[in-house]
Amino acid sequence: MTLNELIIYLDAHAGFDLLDGMPEDTLERARRGTHRHAIAGEIIAALGTLDAAGTGQGEVERSAAVKVLSPLRLKYMADDAPVAGFRMVEKIITTIDEAFNEEALGKRG
Repeated sequence: MTLNELIIYLDAHAGFDLLDGMPEDTLERARRGTHRHAIAGEIIAALGTLDAAGTGQGEVERSAAVKVLSPLRLKYMADDAPVAGFRMVEKIITTIDEAFNEEALGKRG
């Protein structure tokens, strides 16, 4: 699955408005820190590091996608961090698993 496909899936299934325009626009805004939702922007920017070309067309692996969000998970586990951030990161991680499960099942037929 490409990064753009993953972002579209997350937007549609996680219950958060992650897209800020088209997937490519969303990635760019997240990287610049201008995404309309700060926490979503952090998540997208972290996932964006998995695509070396920066186009969103790079293939992403499940384990890498979850691992790249680990620092954000720890950040939002802190006592002074907003609970909404932790819930969002946790839901995104769960939804990443769902995306890759669906992809694997789709390939089996």
